[in-house]
Amino acid sequence: MAVVYATLIVKGKKTFADVPAKIKEQVKQVLIDLDCGDLATE
Repeated sequence: MAVVYATLIVKGKKTFADVPAKIKEQVKQVLIDLDCGDLATE
């Protein structure tokens, strides 16, 4: 699920603030791995 949210954030469909709290750290790590860590902000 973290990869799905990360993909939606990269495509501009969702923001990091839309991510459920229980998977935010996982999504943040996926974004960092994709060299998009700057998108992991509230």
